[in-house]
Amino acid sequence: MFVRAYLRASTDEQDASRARADLDRFASERGLAVAAWYVENESGAKLKRPELFRLLSDAKPGDVLLIEQVDRLSRLNAADWERLKRELRERQVRVVALDLPTSWMMAGKDHDAFTARMFDAINGMMLDMLAAVARKDYEDRRRRQSQGIAKAKANGSYRGRKEDADRNAGIMAMLKRGVPWSQIVASTGASRSTLARLAKRAVTSAAR
Repeated sequence: MFVRAYLRASTDEQDASRARADLDRFASERGLAVAAWYVENESGAKLKRPELFRLLSDAKPGDVLLIEQVDRLSRLNAADWERLKRELRERQVRVVALDLPTSWMMAGKDHDAFTARMFDAINGMMLDMLAAVARKDYEDRRRRQSQGIAKAKANGSYRGRKEDADRNAGIMAMLKRGVPWSQIVASTGASRSTLARLAKRAVTSAAR
């Protein structure tokens, strides 16, 4: 059994690795070591997340997917959450979340078949509940943001999100030098979607 830790933040401005020490400590307290780290800045509301699916591709039956909170894994709608659960089931990956104590048993030693099935059923039910709460929280925040933006636009005070100009200039310089995307992501914390946007900007700028 390998423990594979997944760290996610929604935006480039957030530190996806913030919870790394907590996950390391959790594993260490149980005599385990984190075998691999998967870090990305992508929305939990979308299923297409390269690092999450790299983790699932690497995982073997019985491996643990360790997360800080269930919302790091999913803010998905019901249909996408079912798709992700199916992937987890088919690959026989155990989800362990620091904010879900019923899942902690999954990081322990193997239990007899009856106990294992009980733990799995309880954990599945709790995962479903917390994933639904995370989705509702996401939708509520989006609604409040939309209302705030609409009000700001009506007042003529909306300016949009401020771009990190210094970081993006550095990324564009690395892109021009041919630095691999994986290296840029690792060194800057930027998402691949941001790199794609900046690469397109660099091409447009060069064509002028």
